[in-house]
Amino acid sequence: MTGVAQGQQHSVSSTAAPNAAQPAPKRQLQAVRISTPPKLDGLLNDEVWQSAPVASQFYELEPTPGRPEKHPTEVRILYDDAAIYVGAIMHDVSQDSIFRELSARDHIGNSDWFGVFIDTYNDHLNGYEFLLTPGGVQIDRRNSPATGEDGNWNAVWDSRTTLQGNDWVAEMRIPFSAIRFSNAPEQVWGLNFGRQRRSTRQKFFWNEVKPQVSGFVNQWGELTGLRDLKPPLRLSLTPYVSTYVDHYPFNEQGKRNTATSFNGGADVKWGINESFTLDATLVPDFGQVQSDNQVLNLSPFEVQFNENRQFFTEGTELFNKGNLFYSRRVGATPIGFGQVGGQVRPGSHEADGSRQSGEFVLENPGTTPLLNATKVSGRTSKGLGVGIFNALSNNVYATLQDSTTGARREVLTQPFSNYSIVVFDQSLKNNSFVSLINTNVTRAGNTYDANVTGGLFRFANKANRYALDGRLIYSNRRGKAFNSDQEISDQNGYKYFLNFGKISGKFTWNVDHGIESHTYNPNDLGLLFSNNKISQSLNANYNIYTPFWKVNRLTTHANLLYTMLQQPLLRYQSTTLYFGANTTFTKNFISTGINGDASPLNRDYFDPRRTPIGEYYVRLPANVGLHGYLSSDYRKKFAYDFSYGLRFYAADGDRTGRNNFSATLSPRYRASNQLSFIYNLHYELRRNQIGYAGGLNRSQPEDAALLAAFGRDVLLGRRTVTTITNTATATYTFTNRMSFNVRMRHYVSNVHYLDFTRLRPDGVETPVAYQRNRDNTFNAFNIDAVYSWWFAPGSQVSVVWKNAGATLLEANAATPLYFDNLSNTINTPHNNSVSVKVLYFLDYLALRPRRA
Repeated sequence: MTGVAQGQQHSVSSTAAPNAAQPAPKRQLQAVRISTPPKLDGLLNDEVWQSAPVASQFYELEPTPGRPEKHPTEVRILYDDAAIYVGAIMHDVSQDSIFRELSARDHIGNSDWFGVFIDTYNDHLNGYEFLLTPGGVQIDRRNSPATGEDGNWNAVWDSRTTLQGNDWVAEMRIPFSAIRFSNAPEQVWGLNFGRQRRSTRQKFFWNEVKPQVSGFVNQWGELTGLRDLKPPLRLSLTPYVSTYVDHYPFNEQGKRNTATSFNGGADVKWGINESFTLDATLVPDFGQVQSDNQVLNLSPFEVQFNENRQFFTEGTELFNKGNLFYSRRVGATPIGFGQVGGQVRPGSHEADGSRQSGEFVLENPGTTPLLNATKVSGRTSKGLGVGIFNALSNNVYATLQDSTTGARREVLTQPFSNYSIVVFDQSLKNNSFVSLINTNVTRAGNTYDANVTGGLFRFANKANRYALDGRLIYSNRRGKAFNSDQEISDQNGYKYFLNFGKISGKFTWNVDHGIESHTYNPNDLGLLFSNNKISQSLNANYNIYTPFWKVNRLTTHANLLYTMLQQPLLRYQSTTLYFGANTTFTKNFISTGINGDASPLNRDYFDPRRTPIGEYYVRLPANVGLHGYLSSDYRKKFAYDFSYGLRFYAADGDRTGRNNFSATLSPRYRASNQLSFIYNLHYELRRNQIGYAGGLNRSQPEDAALLAAFGRDVLLGRRTVTTITNTATATYTFTNRMSFNVRMRHYVSNVHYLDFTRLRPDGVETPVAYQRNRDNTFNAFNIDAVYSWWFAPGSQVSVVWKNAGATLLEANAATPLYFDNLSNTINTPHNNSVSVKVLYFLDYLALRPRRA
C-alpha cells in the first residue's frame, strides 16, 4: 500500500522560491466544543456542523507539489468530553471520478481517501493518522522517527461515508480513548488533513507538505480551541475463543490423523494515565496468522521472516528504536531444536551378537508457546517516550521413543524464558531526539542469558537542513551454551555508528562510519546477519519532484561503500559502488527504475562457516549487477509489475561463465470494486555459483577420506541453482467490514553441483575428485484461506483454512523438472488446519452505568 507521505523525506516544492527547502507556514484551525454530538450518518446536516470553522484550500503534494487544489475540500472539527468529530466534504467532477474499490481494513486499494493527521503532543515527531475511503474502509496508522508510517497500529473508532451528487462525504468519530494526550487545561495539537483523488493520481494536504523537506509530522499545521480535555479511563478487554481441527495423514498404528483443540484467552488494554497504556495478551493464540514463505537457504545466515502476529506489530514504534528488537525471537524455534538428533540413543550390537534397537524422535516442536506478553508505552507532555515490553515462554520438550519397547522420554529444547525491553526516548527541538534502549533475555537453568544496551541520538539544526545521527550499543552474554559445559564465547561486544549529512533540498548527501566488533551479538532478541565489520560510506541523492519533460518526478542516488574486518584488524572485505534512478511518466503513470552496482574482487569470510573469522574466505570476482522494474497504472482494471536482475562476474582463473538472472512478473486484474486477482511468478537462475557445499559426514564413504585430509579446510562446490515461485491471490470484499481472501504459493529450488574444490586459508582453492551426489531440491506448498467479518468496532469473527506441505529431495531423488516437483509436492502428505476464532471488544466507557 502506498504511503500517504510517500517521497517526503527529500525533495523540492514546485515553486522556485529561495525558501523552498523550508517548511510551509503553519496554518491553524479552531475546534468547536459541543454539548450534543452529531448523528454519525455521513450527511453533515446536523446544526452543530454549521458552527465550526472550515478548513479548505488544500495544496498538492503529488504529482506537482505546491499547486492549490482545483476541486475544493471542506473540513470541520468538533469535540466534546468523549471524542473528536471530523466532517469533510470532497467536491469532485462527477461520481464516476470518485474511485471507491472495497478492500480489507487498513488497505486503500484503488480508491480515493480522506485523512486526518493528529500530533497530540505537538512534538513534530509522533502522530496519528485516520483515513477513510468513499467505500467506508478504515485505515489507521502511527507516525514516528523509528518506523515512519506504521500501518500495523489499530484503533477502535467509528465512521460513515455517503455519496451526494458529485461529492463524497466522510464523517468520523475518534474517541479520546483511542489516542493519548496531556491533561493541560488548554492544548494545541499538530494537525493536517489529506486527500487523494485517485482518478488523477493527485494527493493534497491542507498544510502544505513539501517533499524536499526532511520529515512529515513537522510539516503539519495546528488545531486550537481545545480546552478542558480530560483523558478518559482507557480500559478495554478483548476476550477470544478459538477452535482448531488439524489433520495430517500419519497413517500409523496408534497415532491419530486428526487432532482438535479449543483455546481461550484475552487481550487487555488499560490506560494507566493520560500518557501511558498497558497492553497485555494472556494465553495468546497466533495460529491464524499467514504462513511463512519457506525457502531453501544456502547462505550462512538465517532467513528473516515477516512478523504477522498483531500483538508484535501494533504500537511497537518505541521498541523498534535502533533495530534491536526482532519480534520473531519471542516464541521462536527452541534453541535446542537442532540438537535433538544428537541425543537419540543409537542402536548397538551386544556381546552375544544380538542387536539392541535404539530410539527415534517422536516429536520435536518447532515453536515456543508463549504464556503471556505485556507492553507499557506512552509519551509525556514533555516529550519523553517510555516503553516497557515483557514476555514469558514455557519449557519446551522433544519426545524420544524406544523402537522396541515404545518407552518414551522427554528432552528439554527450550527452558522457561523471560524477554524484556526498556526504552526511553526524549523528543527534542528541531526534529531531534535521544534514546536509550535495553533488551534482555533471561533463561532458567544452566544456560546463558543475554543483555544489550544502546544509546541513539539525532541532532538536526534549526533550519532542518543538516543532521548528525549516531548510536553506541553494547552486547553482553553470560553463561554456558545450551546443553554444553563450555562458556559462551562472545561475552562482550560493541557497535557504534555515526552519520552526518544534508537532509533537505534537491541535493542531499551524507557520510557515515561504523564498527561492529567480532564479538557483538544482539541476536537473542534482535537480528544481525554478520558482525566483525568496519564500514564507511559516502551517499548522495539528487531529486526533482516537479514534472518536467514527460515525467512527474525523478529520484537518483549514488553510494560508495567500503568494508573491512574488525578482527583481524583492517583486513579487506569489500568495495561496492551503488547507483540508480527512479521516475514516473506523466501521461500513463508507468513507474520505472534502474539500479546498479559494481564491485572489484571481494572476500566472503562468512560462507566457509569457520571461526574465528578471517582465516578462510571465498573469493568473489569482480562483478556488475543491474536491476530494474516497471509498474503500470493500478487505476486500470488490468495492471502489471515486472522486475529483473542481472549479474555478471569476471573470470576467476579458469572459472568462467558465472552469472545470475532473475525476473518477476505480477499481473493483476480487478474484476469489480469487490473482486480482484493477483498472480506472481518469480524465476531465478544462478549459474556457476561457488559456495559452501555442506558439512562432511564420517558415515559417508566419500566423505571419510576428505575428513582425514581436510582438517579445518572447507568443501566448496560449483553449482547451478534454479528457483521458481508461483503465488496466486484472490480477494472478494463483501462490504467494508467483511472479506474473503485465498492465497496459494508453490516454491521450488533445485541445486545441481558441477564440481568441487578444497578451500584452504586465504582463499586458496584446489580441485578435489569428490563423487558424492550433493544435489537437492526443496519444495514448499501453502494455501491460506481467510474469511473475516468485523461485526462491531474492534470485534471480529475469522475462519481460516491452512494447507501446508514441504519436501526435501536429495542426491538421486532431486529433480530439476518443475512439473515433477509440483506433482510430487501436491501428492505428498499435507497438514490441513481449519480454525474459527471470535474476538469481542468490550470498552469500559461503553459498559459503565450512565449518570442520570
